[in-house]
Amino acid sequence: MKWETLYSNKRTGSENKSSGNNDAVRTSFLRDYDRIIFSSAFRRLQNKTQVFPLPGPVFVHNRLTHSLEVASVGRSLGKAVGDAIADKYPGNSEDFREFYKYELSAVIAAGCLAHDIGNPPFGHSGEDAIRTFFRDLEGDAKRKFEAFLTPNQQRDFLFFEGNANAFRTLTHHFNEDAPGGFRLTYATLASIIKYPADSLNGFNKQQLITKKSGFFDSEIETYKQIATALQIPQRADNANVYARHPFVYIVEAADDICYRIIDFEDAHRLNIISLDTIKELFLSFFDAREGYESKEKVESSLKKIKDDNQKVSFLRARLINLLINRICQVFMEREKELLEGSLEKSLIDYLSDDELSLIKHIDDYSVKHIYNHRSVVEIEIAGYNVIGGLLKEFFEAIIEQKSAKAKKVLQLISPQFVVTGEPEKLYYDIQSVVDFISGMTDLFAVDIYRKITGISMPQLR
Repeated sequence: MKWETLYSNKRTGSENKSSGNNDAVRTSFLRDYDRIIFSSAFRRLQNKTQVFPLPGPVFVHNRLTHSLEVASVGRSLGKAVGDAIADKYPGNSEDFREFYKYELSAVIAAGCLAHDIGNPPFGHSGEDAIRTFFRDLEGDAKRKFEAFLTPNQQRDFLFFEGNANAFRTLTHHFNEDAPGGFRLTYATLASIIKYPADSLNGFNKQQLITKKSGFFDSEIETYKQIATALQIPQRADNANVYARHPFVYIVEAADDICYRIIDFEDAHRLNIISLDTIKELFLSFFDAREGYESKEKVESSLKKIKDDNQKVSFLRARLINLLINRICQVFMEREKELLEGSLEKSLIDYLSDDELSLIKHIDDYSVKHIYNHRSVVEIEIAGYNVIGGLLKEFFEAIIEQKSAKAKKVLQLISPQFVVTGEPEKLYYDIQSVVDFISGMTDLFAVDIYRKITGISMPQLR
């Protein structure tokens, strides 16, 4: 791969149109950011669980606030990396310099903003609930599922993946006539495909690119168009597996930094983790630093802050800044492997041994005290029951469309999601149901689950 060909302002749905931008105020890549942030799919993230249950008396991060913060970190990373690339290759074209010096930060910010847009309600337990439902199919439902869906299409549901669903959400036109979905640029879309493989070739953890999947069967051709335009090489003959676009590593790094650090901030506000514990975990990163980043300098500033929550916020900000600088260094050190498509670990995994040891300490503490906290486990169990229950009702309605109940249940699905009822289109009908459910907020999912199962009765208004 070459830096010169890895960016393009060509948009999905507009492949045959000029790629020029007539907007004198916003560049093509800033328009990507705006299209995402003003979308209904993005706004719904405000009521989707990040880690801790929503809502509560103490404000914690949801998917929307998490995505905004990842975008902020990603913008800084994109600017730092873009400056480094532009300065390293001063002899390239003015367009090259303009993109990397001033536009890459917008691409990464937009990619970060959209990275969770395909996640279903209730965090990762929502993904697991969808997978579990289809793996547990029995009888006539299982027979039809296996008879009318190709192996790859079956694995789209058996191994349902939020990353692939994000790509679908952004590129599929659903029941609208205009193609292209959000009509984002190829550069922005390529930056969110962490696992550039289809479901049949994905979920093979021997390689980073096939650890999961990045696009469903229905979006394979869309990704191929992007890969061809950006000259992203195919990694296997006759297989839908591609090299990772280098921008993906930056988006991934921004997410890696944020969720590791900010979950501690939420846990402190909920009195799950003490300030002393956070100081012990975070300040260790500054042991070998000098000047502004020295431990003594950080501790001196910390002592001047009175409120404990503000102290945690200060430590969070300083550690994020440190990691942004370190990740930029790692990116440029690994430039050759990035362009070869051979980098087999995320950028954060190439930090020094001392830094990796500290990150592992954070990860181990998070698993024990945050991700297995009772409130988190409770919301995950609720997610299994609610998502599983909704799928049962709507999937059965697809299979038995002629029954009176099935006809009523299908009326609840938004017209945006087309259900044909034709056996040969069962894959697309199932996708419509999964699109409908995965797009729900936590509260809407619970509300409709209660109503259709009779736990609560709808009221006339």
